[in-house]
Amino acid sequence: MSQFNFTTLGQFIIERQHEFPYAKGELSRILRDIGIAAKVISREVNKAGIAEIIGDTGEVNVQGEDVKKLDMIGNEMFTTTLSRGGEVCAFASEEEDDMIPLKGTYSKHGNYIVCIDPLDGSSNIDVNVSIGTIFSVYRRVTAAGTEPTLADVLQPGNKLVAAGYVIYGSSTMLVYSTGKGVNGFTLDPSIGEFCLSHPDIQVPKDGKIYSLNEGNAADFPAGVQQYIAWCKDKDKNTSRPYSARYIGSMVADLHRNLLKGGIFIYPPTSKAPNGKLRLMFECIPMAFIVEQAGGKAHTGTERVLDVQPKELHQRVPIFIGSENMVNKALGFMNATS
Repeated sequence: MSQFNFTTLGQFIIERQHEFPYAKGELSRILRDIGIAAKVISREVNKAGIAEIIGDTGEVNVQGEDVKKLDMIGNEMFTTTLSRGGEVCAFASEEEDDMIPLKGTYSKHGNYIVCIDPLDGSSNIDVNVSIGTIFSVYRRVTAAGTEPTLADVLQPGNKLVAAGYVIYGSSTMLVYSTGKGVNGFTLDPSIGEFCLSHPDIQVPKDGKIYSLNEGNAADFPAGVQQYIAWCKDKDKNTSRPYSARYIGSMVADLHRNLLKGGIFIYPPTSKAPNGKLRLMFECIPMAFIVEQAGGKAHTGTERVLDVQPKELHQRVPIFIGSENMVNKALGFMNATS
């Protein structure tokens, strides 16, 4: 194969544009802009240790968490890039209290909403562990040219037009879907382009990895505790015991499980009865990706993509990954409910 026989993210988006029902090039430009912002963030992440941009800003975000310096760089990068494009009328970020109507010259006439978790797993920044960006794209419900409202943002995942994530690890990789399968692109720093490296990603129906913070096990529901015990049991017929793998970055944990098979769980606990992860910024976009790859995502009571959001920073429990593993975990939950 020729060393020049590759497909860039930009080429791939243009080639697939006909698959989108509103194909006017707007979504393609949004995905292009997200790719550009991701390149800049990747550069900043890679030089964080020598540029004095790791660590906290001294501020606390709406979630009550310390804001990392790179969180703010990522947040500002996406706000600026999407404002200049003109296709996006409003932006919602995990780092912001409220939705932000964009003030670019043409933004009010934009037909799309973008939700972003600029740096998922940012507590790992200071110790050089993989982190990521999560994004989702909705078509607005209010009329173009009017001021966007919260109703444009608070749409269930079954209304998504695109979603994806970027993982900043040993290499930087962008994975996305517009509802026609999942494809992954690895950043080639020598040419500054994301190149197709993982076409048509399919999550295995079964896996051997379970990912959750077992340090909180005493606070888990009985069904989750029993499922963990089942994962640890020896059984040659089901290749158990399974391996426990937990990074503490949803992007990193799910990226591994997406490729190798596995389940990621963030259940309700006595301290967080509604779960900890954010519906709009983490659970919905990752559920969209996993379902498009043939997996399953559930809150324990309903499909993640069918949850009707009630507030911007709403939290939900999540069971996500290989279909058979998720079904098994839900079976334990149902048996103890």
